[in-house]
Amino acid sequence: MIKPHKLVMIPGPTPVVRSIQDQMGRETIAFGDAQFIEDFRSVVKDLKELWRCDGQAFVIAGSGTLAMEMAMANISKPGDSVLVCSNGFFGDRYVDICRRRGLQVDVISAPWGKSVTPEDVEGKLSKKKYDIVTATHVETSTGVMAPIAEIGKITKEHDALFVVDGVAATGGAEEYLDTMGIDVLISCSQKAFGVAPGLALLWASKKALDKRKSLGTIVDSYMDFEKWLPVMEDPSKYWGTPPINLIWALKQSLEIIKEEGLEERYARHKKQAAVVDEAVSSMGFSVLADKAFRAPTLAVYLYPEEAGIDDAKFRAIAADEGIYIAGCLGNYAGKGFRMGHMGNIDKHILISAVAAIERTAVRNGIKLELGRALGILQRGLIEESINQI
Repeated sequence: MIKPHKLVMIPGPTPVVRSIQDQMGRETIAFGDAQFIEDFRSVVKDLKELWRCDGQAFVIAGSGTLAMEMAMANISKPGDSVLVCSNGFFGDRYVDICRRRGLQVDVISAPWGKSVTPEDVEGKLSKKKYDIVTATHVETSTGVMAPIAEIGKITKEHDALFVVDGVAATGGAEEYLDTMGIDVLISCSQKAFGVAPGLALLWASKKALDKRKSLGTIVDSYMDFEKWLPVMEDPSKYWGTPPINLIWALKQSLEIIKEEGLEERYARHKKQAAVVDEAVSSMGFSVLADKAFRAPTLAVYLYPEEAGIDDAKFRAIAADEGIYIAGCLGNYAGKGFRMGHMGNIDKHILISAVAAIERTAVRNGIKLELGRALGILQRGLIEESINQI
């Protein structure tokens, strides 16, 4: 039997399209090559302009977690007060990062599947002065999207710096530094940008850059804004070796984003997420995230309780049927799966993914009408196409 091609439908890495793969496969050249310098310059320029950053965008070798650490390293000093808005596993990660830096941390925790609200944040900020507020835009462990714009407005009114973890959101969920009050936005290459892992991305507002200058010398070297600023302003300068082929890949990703249009890309993610949720729910799965806070980039689908699903077996069969899905985290481990639908995923991939989930469900004893979920997905995709004409 011919084994099916396996679709990577976890919440990241996401599928990498051929044109981006081709850039990663190019012959590597010197980082001082004039053409690469120009390519690197255009990547930084596009990131600043597309996400409307009045300060500086940073592209360095590393992961999203490095970007999380980099944000705090450059805008805080021991003893500063930080309010962490956590909707799950990765929101909690910021608690550990901040405490390790000697920061005074308070936490607002939402039940998994729900979000911290602007009212929660206002309640905290009205009672205590905070230097920094952090929030995860899309929580990878729950599929919850926080109301970032509203939280940012409140944070700005209380004169705190606003740090947003956009790892599972940037490029797929609406984000702009200027209108959302964001001072530092962090992300990475392997989610909605559709590039292989390896790039840490960070945007710092002018206010954040000013805060860095006020700190003087910091203990961190590799993550220091002051070390990287000369490079981001003029890529012919050197601090650390740039990942040349990944930067070319990101350049191609940004070309795809510009061709589609950022607003159109946000709308596509939102529409496709809704129809995928509807299709998967029709098989008896339930969406963990409350409807008001569902992310457009990924979802957590819980198994039907009466089906008695063995999680490891379900995901193993899914892989055999041609789709990689991720297990749940925290208290939901073993109770469902996480599925990404972000980046440069087209209709063919969505159809194949839902079909694979259908086959997997049947092989796990879930009683359903084969083709019903696909019909729901197809109708949704057709309606989307008709509306674009």
